[in-house]
Amino acid sequence: MSEIELESEVAGVVLSLTAAAGATVAEGDEIMVIESMKMEIPVLATGPGVLASLAVEEGEAVSEGQVLARIRP
Repeated sequence: MSEIELESEVAGVVLSLTAAAGATVAEGDEIMVIESMKMEIPVLATGPGVLASLAVEEGEAVSEGQVLARIRP
């Protein structure tokens, strides 16, 4: 299986990273939180696996559709 790419659903700023690269995640686990228009939007794992990489850092601006992280099944 190929890696799962988690993409941002909104433009905003990475408020916090709640999982670290190398962590085992289940579908629905929170990976990070993005702040957009004064709302906090969680980014959730869309499948189980190992969080292979994070493509952003806390405080970084992100755009809609940007790849934020990759999960290796």
